[in-house]
Amino acid sequence: MHHLVPSELMVLLVEPSVAQQRIITRMLSELGNCNVSTVKSGGEALEELRAAVPDLVISALYLPDMTGTDLLETMKSEPDLEAVAFILISSETRFRYLDPIRQAGAVAILPKPFDVEELRTALDTTIEHLEPDSMELDDLEVESLHLLIVDDSALMRKHIRRMFSAMGLQHFTEACDGVEAIELIQDNFYDLVVTDYNIPRMDGQELVDRIRSHSGQPSVPILMVTSEADRNRLAAVQKAGVSAICDKPFEPATIRNLLRSLLENAA
Repeated sequence: MHHLVPSELMVLLVEPSVAQQRIITRMLSELGNCNVSTVKSGGEALEELRAAVPDLVISALYLPDMTGTDLLETMKSEPDLEAVAFILISSETRFRYLDPIRQAGAVAILPKPFDVEELRTALDTTIEHLEPDSMELDDLEVESLHLLIVDDSALMRKHIRRMFSAMGLQHFTEACDGVEAIELIQDNFYDLVVTDYNIPRMDGQELVDRIRSHSGQPSVPILMVTSEADRNRLAAVQKAGVSAICDKPFEPATIRNLLRSLLENAA
């Protein structure tokens, strides 16, 4: 079976600065990719996307007519565009500006400045998202597993569900906050819980603690996929008994390896 390589990706670059367009296009060219179209605004990008769907959108955060977050959320709301991979390039470091685009399902966030190898890694991650067959865990029987996804972002729940579906999982339940998750765990059996840290009514640490100390499934594997950067909070989550922590945006290979490890240890 032929698998995509970075040079084959059809890329739409959304960047207001002509100078930045040239730099990024040159880097893509160094990686063998010449299939790049460029636009300067979100509106132009959506027009291009609706005319011919690419594999990947690479976008700045601040565009003349909208933000990169607005662009990605619009793409995710349209059935023909929701599967298009999205990479953000930005010098922005503030949590409140980057977290929404993480929650919307960006496959990678590249800080400025970045080098060719960082771009290569982001393109490899993009291919993992685009080629679900490469994600399957053929040697593990995952079809019968029941997964609970806990996240207040509907976009992120959909993103996580799509990724685990690509690994062969078929049974999903979703909760939008910690209280709903606890209620579901009291009445149903799950093989794996995937949760964010920042969820309403009960944060991820409290959820992990409640599952471990006050539920009928104290040993269920819990994977936290989060954009939380506070090391003290994450240390408290680990102390509460989370099985593994993965950053948003995540590399599918990382999730696949974590899932394999969790399931093999639980066997």
